[in-house]
Amino acid sequence: MPPPPDAEARRAVRPVICYPTDTLPAPDMALYSAALETAGVTATHIAAPREACCFEVPAGQFFRITCTGGPQVGDLNLWNAADLSERFYSGKTRAMHGSHVSTGDRLWSSFPALRPLATVVQDDLDWYGIDAFGGSVHDVIGTRCDPYTGRLLSGSDYHHCCHSNLTRALADHLGVPLAEAEPHVHDVLNVFMCTGFTRDTGQYFMKASPVRPGDALTFFVEIDLLGALSACPGGDCGAEHTSDAAACFPLQVEVLSPAPDTLQGWVSPSRNAYDRSHGR
Repeated sequence: MPPPPDAEARRAVRPVICYPTDTLPAPDMALYSAALETAGVTATHIAAPREACCFEVPAGQFFRITCTGGPQVGDLNLWNAADLSERFYSGKTRAMHGSHVSTGDRLWSSFPALRPLATVVQDDLDWYGIDAFGGSVHDVIGTRCDPYTGRLLSGSDYHHCCHSNLTRALADHLGVPLAEAEPHVHDVLNVFMCTGFTRDTGQYFMKASPVRPGDALTFFVEIDLLGALSACPGGDCGAEHTSDAAACFPLQVEVLSPAPDTLQGWVSPSRNAYDRSHGR
């Protein structure tokens, strides 16, 4: 269909930010940073290549995801440790903070709680910014590689995609069947993954991650959390993400506990105050 006479004028309408965050309570980054300086490792977990691991972190502690053997991206799920129905909400996190997260951004939980689960306090890749292709690191725009899309697009079954890795790890951690664990697996934070949207077709793209061994992403934990991290079968996701072709490496998760009395004044966030009446 030919464009209307005022097509350019319509395109020139200025955008409006959907969710201005000026009124959001700001995390006390100075307090978190000071506490992190005192923190020591209390537990270490390894997500083996093309596998996932689970870990638990009490409120007021930290966890750090570190690239170890080679460039590797990871898919992260988070839940309220006491109530798995409250879990990371990638869509609302994206609406609040943008398509990718970094230092000072928070990972928000699902309705009806809608509160911070964790806050990014250190990001060794914060130098990357947004590249000439529109790519950036640590995205909340993708989902997770999964066997259902693989079956749909290629007609084959692949069991070490991130959805399946997270499902197996959660089932093992909880001691429940796969069918019971799977509904709890949700859209992820793509840790270290470099992604964006093509300018011409608007398609989701990935490119080789800039992460290198030793790079880490560190979070302050706002409520008691259960986490699961998958070492994606795509490795650095520079070519493909659902096969055994890519070179893959482990990812390390460390739980860090700060010294006592370093978080004076900090309070774990309450559930959202909306009364849930929905107009009735």
